[in-house]
Amino acid sequence: MSHPTPAQADAPLSPILPFWQLLVCGAMVVTLSMGIRHGFGLWLQPICMERGWSRESYSFALAIQNLVWGLAGPLVGWWADRKGATAPLWLGALLYASGLWGMASSTNLTLFTLSTGILIGCAQACSTYAVVYGVIGRHVSAQQRSWAMGITAAAGSFGQFLMIPLSSSLIAGIGWQPALWALALTALLIVPLGWGLRADRPAPARAESAPSGANGAPPPGPDPRGPTSALAALREALSHPSYQLLTAGYFVCGFQLAFIGVHLPSYLKDHALPGHVATTGLALIGLFNIFGTYGIGWLGQRWSKPYLLSGIYALRAVAMLGFIAAPPTALSVGIFAATMGVLWLSTVPPTNAIVAQMLGVRHLSMLGAVVFLSHQLGSFCGVWLAGHLYDLTGSYQVVWWIAIALGVTAAALNLPVREHQPPKGRLGTASA
Repeated sequence: MSHPTPAQADAPLSPILPFWQLLVCGAMVVTLSMGIRHGFGLWLQPICMERGWSRESYSFALAIQNLVWGLAGPLVGWWADRKGATAPLWLGALLYASGLWGMASSTNLTLFTLSTGILIGCAQACSTYAVVYGVIGRHVSAQQRSWAMGITAAAGSFGQFLMIPLSSSLIAGIGWQPALWALALTALLIVPLGWGLRADRPAPARAESAPSGANGAPPPGPDPRGPTSALAALREALSHPSYQLLTAGYFVCGFQLAFIGVHLPSYLKDHALPGHVATTGLALIGLFNIFGTYGIGWLGQRWSKPYLLSGIYALRAVAMLGFIAAPPTALSVGIFAATMGVLWLSTVPPTNAIVAQMLGVRHLSMLGAVVFLSHQLGSFCGVWLAGHLYDLTGSYQVVWWIAIALGVTAAALNLPVREHQPPKGRLGTASA
């Protein structure tokens, strides 16, 4: 008797949700959820100046947001794997709106951290990649999965390109506080989009596409899509060397993105550049990331995904080194933003596609969220450490060098990852 192959392990579990509906609703959810959060750096100076808070205080609240997002992700992923994506998305929309309203209204740091950090962090866990990529994994074949994830990540980039100029215009036109209230109402649009994914239902323990034994009965031995127990799947994943390396490398992604996304506007203002340069820079990151995430998603179907990830981290280090080599100008900001934009969220499609290939799709939302937890630990460090070191030294220079060194480290960590290697003792090809 032949055991199922690794290729069968990541077969889609359910064809119920139409492909176009999956992509449109999933992409729009990510557009809104990621688009709103990418602009939080624009509020750093207005809020700190009006409330009399330090940059470290604001940064700490956003660091808590990233940490809570990461910690809540595996639990939300487990929920979505069991019940489908709609209920988590609805909860995420309500928490997002409540958190943004609290962010605008809080007059002390405790309430600000509760709303900006905890509520919005939980909202992002319910409404971003872990949940949406779980739907994609359940409904899209391995041959199209990296490409479909690339489209969804590109939608998040479009959200950044769309929402950052909108947020900047709202702050300039109606003030920072009403601007947050307007975004709170915008976040509620995730509710009807979640309804569009209501057909997402995890398949039974053995999907009909799995290999069958005599008389159509399920074959003996382990299920090719991975353990039916979430705890067993987690233990299996954490014992997988490539999963460990992938998770460690993702810490660096979170550190770099959170630092640049939140602190770049203040870094540029410290160098006497006008505010529109920062807004344009962040928007360019979003614009070029559309091409980067889609392109990497497409390349991930043809080239080695670990090598792509290693190249992305190495190029980020080079781009940051070139950027800080001289005082920033409007031109250098534009070049840096376009370069980082291509590399910004392009780690997301290959990372999640590798997890699906190695470990199957049954627990993809949860296992992808565990990897993402490492990303958010990095985000916590990147946001908070940058604010802390700035308050200590009056400069972001040390943080830039830390981000560069981490980029080189992540490039090395991803090289040994084996995307097609199943966990030891499962999905072997030997015949019994």
